[in-house]
This record gives sequence, structure tokens and C-alpha cells, in this order.
Amino acid sequence: MQRNSANINGITVSCLEAGDGPVLLLCHGFPETGDAWRAQIPVLAAAGYRVLAPDLRGFGASSAPLAIDAYTVFHAVGDLIGLLDTLSIERAIVVGADWGATIAWQLALMRPDRIAGIVALGVPMMARSPIPPTGLFPRTDDALFYTLYFQKPGIAEQELERDIPATLRKIHYGASGDAGPRCAGDGTPNPFGMVDPARGMLHDLPDPTDLPEWLASGLDAAVAAFGHAGFRGALNYYRNLDRNWQLQGSLDGMQVSVPALFAIGSRDPGMAIPGMDRIILDMPGLVPQLHETVTVDGAGHWLHRERPGIVNDLILSFAGTVRADTAT
Repeated sequence: MQRNSANINGITVSCLEAGDGPVLLLCHGFPETGDAWRAQIPVLAAAGYRVLAPDLRGFGASSAPLAIDAYTVFHAVGDLIGLLDTLSIERAIVVGADWGATIAWQLALMRPDRIAGIVALGVPMMARSPIPPTGLFPRTDDALFYTLYFQKPGIAEQELERDIPATLRKIHYGASGDAGPRCAGDGTPNPFGMVDPARGMLHDLPDPTDLPEWLASGLDAAVAAFGHAGFRGALNYYRNLDRNWQLQGSLDGMQVSVPALFAIGSRDPGMAIPGMDRIILDMPGLVPQLHETVTVDGAGHWLHRERPGIVNDLILSFAGTVRADTAT
């Protein structure tokens, strides 16, 4: 495995790469970097694939533009297309987790000529909401949904950057299956729920004394990456939710036309969101070539890290069903 960089769309994109063969493009989430795929990259490369795991703009060793509006899904899709162009890759299978799944869905929607298939982990394909997303997220007199807490520049940065190791331990563990089962409205603390602005996002999250192996193995690299880049660029993706909604008006009504697979952990906090089960059931209307929806028992939000063997098998099985003309 080696790290390369390329100048794309006026920024530098850093990318982990290994292997030769049909291309698998792996897109990480928040708060992660391309290194979050450390349990996938060598296995997929050994199975005969060329594996690319970039740091998205704003993360890790990639550039972090200052402008908030430089972090729409259109920018992210453009960066990934630019990466394929720079490497002379015609087509790839894209695999995404968390924010990376959202970006992967949009990449497959916008550029099916370049994407042979998609594996999405944790975040299903969703229809465009009737109003801007921030108008839908819940808030009370005492708390607001975490995506709303992220909206004002500087507030979340100050909290998350105060103690980066603790931030990453709490967010990653809190959204994992190891934190326990969740039901809608049960009040179990998780990083992707309601936040009391006076207390902050991290205050009520558990901080494990004994880290699970999947978290311990990548923690030092993640701490170094966010110590270098900070959280501003990463949080800017959330600050473009409404702008994405505005720009995606031109795509409203389109379907993802490539083969797809969706997987989610049974203990993913997203499963406790009211209506999530219906969104997942309705996906075939948006993704007519959805091959399979897989629920992994006991796993949480970081499916690729918590259950790497299962995820590797799912990717390889799916990739084997996709036509072998993904470019090399």
C-alpha cells in the first residue's frame, strides 16, 4: 500500500492505493480518513483489485479549502471524477460509508458512465426532501439535532479539537454496536442524536477504558490526521446540506441506474431514526438495480471497521457480479 497525491480541481487530493485490476474506489465518512479502510485495502488488493482510498477534501492529507461553500457533494463528486481521470481510470466500483456513502450515491447518480456499481454502508439512497434539510431536523428549547449543532462555524470545532483522542474515541465508540442496542426514543446517548448546546456533543457520550480492537488499531493514525487537518473542513460538509438540496433540484426524479448493494448494522444509530425502516424499504424505487439489502446483526455505524470480514466478503461477492469491464 502506498500514498500518492494528485492536483485536482485546484486542490491536492491524497490517496492510499494498492493492487492491480478492476478498480474499487473507497470513500470514508466523518470523522475518518482513507485510512479507515485499512482492513479492506490489503484484502481487496490481494483478491485482484486496484484499490483507491482517498482522503476527501478537508480531511487528512488532502487540501482543506477555507470557503464553506467549497464542500458540497458536487465538489466531492468532482474530486473523485478528477482522481479517476488523473489515473486514467475509465470506470470503477465505488464503496462508501457514512458521508462517503452519501457521496457514493451521488457519484453513481450523476456519473453512471464512470461507475460500474455501488456498495453503500450505513446511509441509504434517499429522495430529495420537500424542503431544505435543516428545516426538517428536530430541535427543542434545550437541544437540537447534531447536524444543526454543526451549522455555526467555530462552535463544534472548538469542542471537537479540544481533546482529539477523546473526541474520536467517544464518537466512534458511541455510534458503534459495542455501545449497545438502540430503539427510537430510548434516550441512549449517541453522537448522531440530539445535542444540548450548553453541554456540547461529547459530554454525555461514553469514553471506553478498554477500546475494542477495531477502534484501537486505527486510533493513532486518526488522531494524527485530525491533529493536522482539524475539523473545520469535515464539518463544512454538514454546513452545505441546504446548498446541496438547492443544487440537487436538477437531479430530482432521477434514479441510480447502476447495480447496488446496501448494508447496515442492526445497532446503527440511524436505525433508530423514525422512518428509516421505510426509507430502506423504499430504496428500490430510487435504485432499481439494488441487488441486496443486508443487515449485520450486532454491528453499529462503522460497519467496515466493526465487521471487516463480512464487509470484505460483501464487496468481493458484489464486485464479482458486476461486469468485468471496470477499467484498470
